[in-house]
Amino acid sequence: MNAVPVVELRNLDLIYVTDREAVLALEGLDLSVYSGELISLVGPSGCGKTTLLSVIAGLIPPSRGQVLLHGKPVSGPSPEVGYMLQQDYLFPWRSILDNALLGLELTGRLNDRSREGVLELLNGLGLENTADKYPHQLSGGMRQRVALVRTLATNPDLLLLDEPFSALDYQIKLQLEDLVVDTLRQRGKTGVLVTHDLSEAIAVSDRVIVLEARPGRIRSMYRIPEHIRKAQPFYAREESGFNELFHEIWRDLESQEERGNRN
Repeated sequence: MNAVPVVELRNLDLIYVTDREAVLALEGLDLSVYSGELISLVGPSGCGKTTLLSVIAGLIPPSRGQVLLHGKPVSGPSPEVGYMLQQDYLFPWRSILDNALLGLELTGRLNDRSREGVLELLNGLGLENTADKYPHQLSGGMRQRVALVRTLATNPDLLLLDEPFSALDYQIKLQLEDLVVDTLRQRGKTGVLVTHDLSEAIAVSDRVIVLEARPGRIRSMYRIPEHIRKAQPFYAREESGFNELFHEIWRDLESQEERGNRN
């Protein structure tokens, strides 16, 4: 690809320094994510998946190397990057609409036009007639939809998704996978997803990146076949080759655990 990546990591290291020790959390990461791609990060616990999202978001500066957003160094949080977490973190005292407008308020971009855009987003994600309700009146799946609207409201180029479906019932989780992927595709957004669910990673992604643990390094990368990528996540799991790819990546992850146990 000749285009400038939406986000690029160049020889990135991260060292945590405490009173007692210095810990190398991430080492030598080189990765480019291009416009319209959705990639997933998988790996054993402690490999730094969530930490890496925080570095990309500009919340934690790297110890060495660079994070580039559209070719420019990331020096802190930016409205160009949206971050959606496992918990919805809706404020219980604010209405659904006011929660969805929060990012626009904080970035000084709330006006009649942007407010109307958020109402359209709520309607488009199946949240009609919820604007005046409060979080406790909605189901967990609906609350996560509100969190997605809040993330999309500032029109970020890059979405960082940290296990946004893991706390939901399986049926709702599958429905939201479809909804999020469709929304990102329709809006031409780029996404980086952290998940422990390998099936989910394959079903929603263009590429799956496997990280090693302690320190987090890129171990391998799997490009998802086109016929699986083009299927909706709900049906992608039924496509030919899905199970074979699942077991190939699973063996990759298992080999790490076996090596870790030997050490």
